[in-house]
Amino acid sequence: MKVKALSYSELAGWETDNHAEAFAAFRKSCKKLRPNDVTKAEDWKDLCAITKYVSSPKAFFEIFFQPVLIEDGKSALFTGYYEPEIIASRTRVGKFKYPLYKRPAELKEGVPWKTRAEIENGALEGRGLELAWLADPVENFFLHVQGSVRLKLNEGGSMRVGFAGKNHQTYRSVGKELIRRGVLTSSNASAGSIKAWVRNNPVEGRKLLQHNPSFVFFRELTNLSPKDGPIGAMGVSVTDDRTLAVDPKYQPLGAPVWINKLGAKPLHRLMIAQDVGSAIKGAQRADIFYGTGAEAGRIAGTTKDPGRMITLLPHASAQRLLPES
Repeated sequence: MKVKALSYSELAGWETDNHAEAFAAFRKSCKKLRPNDVTKAEDWKDLCAITKYVSSPKAFFEIFFQPVLIEDGKSALFTGYYEPEIIASRTRVGKFKYPLYKRPAELKEGVPWKTRAEIENGALEGRGLELAWLADPVENFFLHVQGSVRLKLNEGGSMRVGFAGKNHQTYRSVGKELIRRGVLTSSNASAGSIKAWVRNNPVEGRKLLQHNPSFVFFRELTNLSPKDGPIGAMGVSVTDDRTLAVDPKYQPLGAPVWINKLGAKPLHRLMIAQDVGSAIKGAQRADIFYGTGAEAGRIAGTTKDPGRMITLLPHASAQRLLPES
């Protein structure tokens, strides 16, 4: 791991960002910050305590945090995720025959369990673990990538659903598999192109989806306001365009992270590392939460851009991490 201290003047776009939006997201999860090898809980305690007295969010970040570039030798990659809105049913009826499953009681953290293929071939049938039923197996698969969903129920009403656990099988990218086969290229591989190929090739498409043995289980979220985002890895509601999914090995959950995303639609703003993802591995790998619904999904599905991300660490954490000059 390579680390380097930066100044705020080196963060392109820092002066014009809406720091108050990032500060509001930061306060939601500050007391739930999860230390890692990069930082310690005591480094954050006093910072969280004084947030209620802050009048200038920009000054708060500049005074109490040191921007640190953390690299692991791999190029930066930004992708996006969102909260879909999908029609579903509480019971299996008609076209609604693809279940979202609750977490099995015997599932243990860190212990590999049954694969996607085994589960989809009936390993959980008859146990009453079906939370809801979807009409589209492709949308069902992609919910395992997004981790949360707003369901519009066939019976009337709605249901918010979120991540409850996973089978701890190794995540394999179906997009990379289609590129390996020569079906897609790195330039045209997106959520939309993958969905289209699977739907046009239902038999081979099913096999492709089962190429990824990782499987996610869900739970109903009953205490969320309609205006709140889904619950992230820190147990708080995530924020549109301000929440970042990261690899917690490098960015402690709860830390502010400055991103300079390049590409067709550059994005320079302060995010908060409040979520994780099976495919998010590496010091410069991140997933941007774009919000709820079809438009957020369109943006998320086409985001695949380079750039760099800079972690804002409390000075005590930065001093321990940075090499002595």
